[in-house]
Amino acid sequence: MTSTELEGEVALLRIMTTGELRAKYLEVFGEASPSRHRERLVRRIAWKIQALAEGDLSERARRRAEEIANDADLRIRMPVRKSPAPAIGTAATAFSPEAKTAAVPRRNLPRAGTVITKNYHGRQLRVVTRENGFEFENQRFGSLSAIARHITGTQWNGNRFFGIAAKGDAK
Repeated sequence: MTSTELEGEVALLRIMTTGELRAKYLEVFGEASPSRHRERLVRRIAWKIQALAEGDLSERARRRAEEIANDADLRIRMPVRKSPAPAIGTAATAFSPEAKTAAVPRRNLPRAGTVITKNYHGRQLRVVTRENGFEFENQRFGSLSAIARHITGTQWNGNRFFGIAAKGDAK
């Protein structure tokens, strides 16, 4: 099969319906497809057609891939969420007494009561850390990023904006 014929056959896969792709999968692989996902079918069939036409992986490459797969730490279950999900209709970063979620304490942030200062465009900024967030200009915020966004009008990493190094980083 020439490369032009191969390209044409792969291009035909893109215009096939899911039912036609499942039939083609059966023809190419000799078994029914476990998937009904159209794009996955297109990719798998295209790979198999190309492998048949141009040659598959060498035995050495297959063994190496198998070694890598066997050494991989595969996650079997989703991680358990340690903090509650934000309530619907509440901003994730803004603090309000009605908010049903509290700010999650972070190890790399200063203790409650610590004052964080920064000079920004000739202005002295002063943020006080609290148990449940931060205070800036008599307003409460759930994160330093929310304060940085309030000040600059753009998205910022709060720790970076205020010059707080992540745990383990040298300042």
